[in-house]
Amino acid sequence: MKKTTVMLDSISAVKNFVNIVTAYDFEVDLASGRYAVDAKSIMGIFSLDLSKPIQLTAHTDDADKFFNEIRDYIVG
Repeated sequence: MKKTTVMLDSISAVKNFVNIVTAYDFEVDLASGRYAVDAKSIMGIFSLDLSKPIQLTAHTDDADKFFNEIRDYIVG
């Protein structure tokens, strides 16, 4: 399991992010406050507070390629 923080501050950012995430077989969760959603769900992501950074958890030990693809969204 690997964790990072991402910022999805526009509709196009969410669409591009979901397109990247759906290409991978492992589960990816996004959490904001006490809410957690499947990162492959556009509707789920839009239910989060997108004005703040979101905690991402990738349920795999081999996330290097995935993290490289989402590097534009990673903050801190």
